Amino acid sequence: MNIDQLKKTSSEALEAAKTEQDLEKWRIAYLGKKGKISQLAKTLQTLPPQKRPQTGRQLNQLKKLILVEFEKKKRKLNLTLEQKKWLDPTLPAILPPIGHLHPITLTIREIVSIFEGIGYQRVSYPEVEWDYFAFEALNMPKDHPARDEWETFFVSDKIVLTPHTSSGQVREMLSQKPPIRMLNIAKCYRRQQDVSHVPMFFQFEGLFIDRQASIANLKGTLDYFTTCFFGPKRITRIRPYHFRFTEPSFEVDVSCGVCNGHGCKLCKAGWLELGGAGMVHPKVLKAGRIDSSQYTGFAFGWGVERVCMMKTNISDIRLFYQNDIRFLEQF
Repeated sequence: MNIDQLKKTSSEALEAAKTEQDLEKWRIAYLGKKGKISQLAKTLQTLPPQKRPQTGRQLNQLKKLILVEFEKKKRKLNLTLEQKKWLDPTLPAILPPIGHLHPITLTIREIVSIFEGIGYQRVSYPEVEWDYFAFEALNMPKDHPARDEWETFFVSDKIVLTPHTSSGQVREMLSQKPPIRMLNIAKCYRRQQDVSHVPMFFQFEGLFIDRQASIANLKGTLDYFTTCFFGPKRITRIRPYHFRFTEPSFEVDVSCGVCNGHGCKLCKAGWLELGGAGMVHPKVLKAGRIDSSQYTGFAFGWGVERVCMMKTNISDIRLFYQNDIRFLEQF
């Protein structure tokens, strides 16, 4: 390629450049260290000695001309791009993406709404609790396994991180006279961690105390909640069990929503335990200064994360606390 040809091709390529990226590619192609002008300059050594000075001057003039044209094109292109980027400051702003509530918060709000519909009142009690309210007032002896340091987080000999919302039962009894309809939702702490347990989790505790409260009332309350929360297609069952603070006691199960009751790594056999329930033990009523000859009651305590998992088919409770935006954006 001679100087005249280079001048023509560079001019045509420069005119065709429409963006800053095109302009930069043109600069590299013609003015770069390995560009066409540099390549043409290397061919001067192959010319006869008498032609080298004149050809060299022509090549320098071409380079200066190309630089001038490059700067003109650059200014023109910048002006064009600025016009395209024109902004009317009076236009409404583009709002940033808005976040939403955590799935646990959404679940708690739904639980509260369901129980408020049948007269329950939400309360709140300490997360750092006296051993008395967490265990002793609930009819748990000193040697009960739950009072072991491998099960419960002890702050001191008499103070623990609340292992269950049941510790609010006696506090509620001492704070008011029957009838009582309490819904206690709070953080609880236990030394467990796997796909269905975490060291810190939420529980909701229901307590009903009145004259002639019965198991039929308890069963009706549990059926009301599971129907409202899970829908009519999920199956529930009640199994006899033993808790120190209720007599008789039950465990409430719901069919697994992950495997539809066939058995998986989460449920093992098609059922998932929602939590315990039962009629309040007379000794617990006595600790709450309520006459068990006049009043009876029932209580139930379930995990917030657990009921959320059953409703949304989540197979690992730890997902709630990993702050993975890909998980949280699904709610």
